[in-house]
Amino acid sequence: MKIFVDMVTVISVLAIPGLMLFIVVYGAIKKVKIYEAFVEGAKEGFNIGVRIIPYLVAMLVAIGIFRAGGAMELLSKLLSPLTNLINMPAEALPMAIMRPLSGSGALGVMAETIKSHGPDSLIGRMVAVMMGSGETTFYVLAVYFGSVSITKTRQAVPAGIVADIVGILMSVWLVNLIFG
Repeated sequence: MKIFVDMVTVISVLAIPGLMLFIVVYGAIKKVKIYEAFVEGAKEGFNIGVRIIPYLVAMLVAIGIFRAGGAMELLSKLLSPLTNLINMPAEALPMAIMRPLSGSGALGVMAETIKSHGPDSLIGRMVAVMMGSGETTFYVLAVYFGSVSITKTRQAVPAGIVADIVGILMSVWLVNLIFG
């Protein structure tokens, strides 16, 4: 198991620099003006950012009300019998609930959990893996679909929810397998 952990560590250290190098080399081979393409993409990104601000504010306010009103704690208590079945500590449940809703909210949950349990604890590792392997499904639906006026999401909602559930279950299983 130590070899696997060491391999994952090496891959994680080399992933971002390797990706950057690949982009530059691929662009050079295809004779793309990389800097100009980057600047053009940044301009488009800024314009999209301005368009999504109202949706972002609405989503963050709703999440703030959800947490401040005590709904997160209530939902965690209601679902704790289910989490015991999959060997997930109850302390990791707020991350599993928050990650599909908000990246910044999930970051706050992760920071609180790691502060209280430690980064090398099973719970700390589990919430960190959930943070890295999940997506802010409802945020994406509200902000990005809303900014381009998509009202019929069709299969996006079920696919996103299934992906979130699989990400949570795999996080719990892998962390328990490697560190449990």
